[in-house]
Amino acid sequence: MKRSLSINHLIVLLLTLSAGVFTSCESDELHNPAFETLNNELLLSVSEEALQLQENFIANSLDFNWTSGSNLGTGAAISYTLEIDHAGNDFSAPLLILVEDQKNIFSTAIDHGTLNHRLLEQGLEPGRVYDLQARIIAEVADPSVAAQTSATAFQVELFKPVSPSLFMLGDASPNGWDIGMATAMEASTAQRGVFTYVGPLTEGNFKFAVSRDDCFCQDFYTRHPDDALSIVYNEGGSGEDLQWQVEEAGNYRVSVDLLNLTISMEPVEDSKFSSLYIVGDATESGWNIDAPVAFDQNQEDPLIFSYEGNFSPGDFKILAGAPGDWCGQWYRPLTAGQPITDNAAEQNSGCEVDNNWTVSEETAGRYQVTVNTANNSVRFTKVNLYIIGDAGPNGWNIATPEPMSYENGDFIFRGPLGADNPTGEFKFSKYQGDWCDAGWIVSATNGQSLQNTDFIDAWGCDGPDNKWKLKEGEAGEYEIRINLDTETMSITRL
Repeated sequence: MKRSLSINHLIVLLLTLSAGVFTSCESDELHNPAFETLNNELLLSVSEEALQLQENFIANSLDFNWTSGSNLGTGAAISYTLEIDHAGNDFSAPLLILVEDQKNIFSTAIDHGTLNHRLLEQGLEPGRVYDLQARIIAEVADPSVAAQTSATAFQVELFKPVSPSLFMLGDASPNGWDIGMATAMEASTAQRGVFTYVGPLTEGNFKFAVSRDDCFCQDFYTRHPDDALSIVYNEGGSGEDLQWQVEEAGNYRVSVDLLNLTISMEPVEDSKFSSLYIVGDATESGWNIDAPVAFDQNQEDPLIFSYEGNFSPGDFKILAGAPGDWCGQWYRPLTAGQPITDNAAEQNSGCEVDNNWTVSEETAGRYQVTVNTANNSVRFTKVNLYIIGDAGPNGWNIATPEPMSYENGDFIFRGPLGADNPTGEFKFSKYQGDWCDAGWIVSATNGQSLQNTDFIDAWGCDGPDNKWKLKEGEAGEYEIRINLDTETMSITRL
């Protein structure tokens, strides 16, 4: 009797323990990501189902998100590929591939400007609405698990980008009606589609062409019939050929905004100096007074001049008169040996008070120098570079990234790439703050390999938003050197 009771107790105890074990496992699996992918259905969604692309909003993004799909409990990794094609096509030749064979990624985005550009490259036309489809493919590393797909539909209407160049012609302009010699407008580096001309105009008329091609059948921008401050886009030279009139000869600033189809024209005051020059052994000019390096005159405000370059330990000042005259016009600091970190300056002439700014070992580096001849102010702004992206240590932190070091004209990064994302991306900013604040150093093409160090300048959110991209196995310690004077870069694995 006692033996039978002990066996019964043992059976009850084993059943109780077993129930506890199964209950515990079930509870853990509910919070285990690997368990969640066991029977998770692959689903793809898009942020906008009907999208009208506009050039004013090229920085906006179209977002794609998807669930993990299932590895059927094998524990094998899942890789994702995201494609875009025309609705009804079979993706045998997709229009775009936004993600290709990447792991641990469940979303991606493409900005409106890049999307418009890439679809135009595929032969789609501006002004038309296209029915498209996006498809996500989940490939499981275990060959026993079949690939999974999910698709979603959306519509896109493309735009025709404004011309990257603009030319003024007419008997009021410097080169008259000779379209082959039409006066080039200065493209804004801060605002897309904005062009400016600062200089003389005579009595007469003018309009704008998009090129110097010797044909009046090209695209023109002409005056609106009801509003002299508005412009009309005449594709192929069609439409009324209305022009703007200059009633009094003089110097003018003419600004054209092709996105908003507006124009402004106003007289400008002449700068008392036609050119400024950097002079001194701290600069690339040295003490060569006969051929110093010139500042750039601002096209929108001719009273402002700027220079960017490397400053090494030594002295310098700013020549405002004609080269070759040591006792001519200068911008000098208020005291001798004044550090470059001190903007205090005065405009003077002669050789009696010959103060110079001084660059020390600690303050050496690359600077932008801005001189406003209207109020005789001088401003020094140190230029830094920052590596930005999920492949670098700063991530996508544009507000407070760590600056690269500076050595003898080179901006240098030494550290890990791919520590947080082995197939991450990166580019370089010239500033801290917000995404559209200033300049970028970006790769010549998007998704560029580390073996290709070709780069281009970009401004704010105007793009292109190209980046370098790590491949599988490339994560590690690297040294990157960028020289903005020689426009060269090197990427070396340490």
